[in-house]
Amino acid sequence: MNDNDVLSKAKDYIYRNARLIDRRRYEYWFEGGSKEAVIQALGAYQNEDGGFGHALEPDIRCPYSQPVPTELALAVMLEVQHTDLEMFRRLIDYLRKITLPEGGLPFVHKNVMEYPHAPWWSAERDDLPMMNPTGNILGMLWKQAFDPGVTDEDWFIRCVEYVWRTMDQEGQPTGYHEGIQWVNFLVNTPDQERAKPYLQRLDEWLAQPGVIELDAHAEGYVQKVLDWAPTPDSYARKFVTDDVLEAHLDALAEEQQEDGGWPITWPTVSPFVELEWRGYLTVERLKTLKAYGRI
Repeated sequence: MNDNDVLSKAKDYIYRNARLIDRRRYEYWFEGGSKEAVIQALGAYQNEDGGFGHALEPDIRCPYSQPVPTELALAVMLEVQHTDLEMFRRLIDYLRKITLPEGGLPFVHKNVMEYPHAPWWSAERDDLPMMNPTGNILGMLWKQAFDPGVTDEDWFIRCVEYVWRTMDQEGQPTGYHEGIQWVNFLVNTPDQERAKPYLQRLDEWLAQPGVIELDAHAEGYVQKVLDWAPTPDSYARKFVTDDVLEAHLDALAEEQQEDGGWPITWPTVSPFVELEWRGYLTVERLKTLKAYGRI
């Protein structure tokens, strides 16, 4: 299949099945669409309290603001390097409000239970800090240029100290979803001198067999090379040889389904939610192929 076929089939899938936010992201990356249109679509997911909900994370179906959908919203802003400043400042207001007394953000609020949700989003308490999504949110806020003063605020500093404490206690990440929190926090912290010993621990962990799945055709819910290194400048790229990387790029292109979308590897709340996830993931897979010069 040539490059034009890959994009043509993916476009058909996206316009048949994907949410407006993912159609706008596709347009931005592959059809000259505007960053303003992406942010306008993103705004529909923001609540009065400044957080994001309404199934921006498709497996969390409740309308309420939740930490991880808010993390995703921040990621979209950085993806297009643009935001509405009022939208961004309201997002920060929400993060201030949900920061716990000793620092850190909860994984999910317990009101998630009032609506359909994937089982891993169940919660009986929402007053416990978690590395996921605290580390990634802090890393992204260090990267953003919309309002640099945010990183000097008390709630932010308390969250930073929570992450350092947690890394001390854990020693190493416990899996992919925590590993990417370590990566984004440590790569983006201005205190690179303090980060050095933690980066060494992170590197030792990433080098362990099985942490980065090197089998390009492994099945099930595993995190392969291109999940860890979706772009050539990804931190984990240095742990993968060129020939292994090329094999994974070949396999990724081959995984495109007949309908034009890419598959997911986890069970979803409903068939409709699977279409939403596949729309999001299809844009992500296309971005990776583009980043490595495959399309």
